[in-house]
Amino acid sequence: MNSLSELEFFSLLVKTGSLAAAARELDLTPPAVTKRLAQMEARLGVRLLNRTTRRISLTNEGEVYLAHARRILAEVEEMEQLVSSSRVTPKGLLRVSATLGFGRTHLTPLVSAFIRQYPEVDVQLMLYDRAQSFSEGEFDVAVRFGEPSDGRILARKIAPNRRLLCASPLYLKQHAAPEVPADLAQHNCLVLRQNDSAFGMWRFSRGRTHETVKVRGSLSSNDGEVVLNWALDGHGVLMRAEWDIAKYLRSGRLVRLLDDYELPPADIYAVYPERHNLSAKVTTFIDFLTAQFRQQQDAGAGTETVW
Repeated sequence: MNSLSELEFFSLLVKTGSLAAAARELDLTPPAVTKRLAQMEARLGVRLLNRTTRRISLTNEGEVYLAHARRILAEVEEMEQLVSSSRVTPKGLLRVSATLGFGRTHLTPLVSAFIRQYPEVDVQLMLYDRAQSFSEGEFDVAVRFGEPSDGRILARKIAPNRRLLCASPLYLKQHAAPEVPADLAQHNCLVLRQNDSAFGMWRFSRGRTHETVKVRGSLSSNDGEVVLNWALDGHGVLMRAEWDIAKYLRSGRLVRLLDDYELPPADIYAVYPERHNLSAKVTTFIDFLTAQFRQQQDAGAGTETVW
């Protein structure tokens, strides 16, 4: 008898409530059930059940054994479902988390296209003003900027995303464009207060040279769209992800600055708990997002920005 079959046997025994009922369920004789239980207890060296001819009750050791048995059996069942579901059409509820701005602008139309292609999936899209941890809410997959440092979750890069420095032509008519990062000390910089990153610390690199500049300005916000609108209105220099400003760079409403320097990337990742690694709905959704983002990238090839 292997350990897993022992767990199943003991769980069924407790569920049926008596040795006789378990015997009928297993198509065995009551003495055979009694003997099997006795062999388990002998191997473990403890008594798991108090029993009479009519009923059984758990000992303290039996309660511990049952709790762990049920947990292990549930995990095995979930594993088998995940493995088998990876080969079937995705279906069921898919809970997706993202930040407000990116979710509204970029994910909403993709979710619409996804459910047309996979009508057996129900998508629940939850948008927040900041990235949520999996301990704060129950999500199947979250779309985030930057590679997560939490080793308890899996991450897959689904699109590149540069951070760029820019300002409006109106602002640049009144202020000379910076030539090196240190020049930003003379500019009104629009600062986005997000996540736990150091406020107003902008990091640049060129080749092997790295430089951090503490920027200041008269306007700051925790909302990316607000800060972007201030930049469009000519109030200062903005550092923003390419996904958010590409169309304004193409139209000329914003001008890229210090383009020979690189800023820390904001690549887009899909993150998900390890238990969903083989889930058909999660895998298919991430594949779908990756393909859609790649199409947008290819469509933008040849322009200054890739999107």
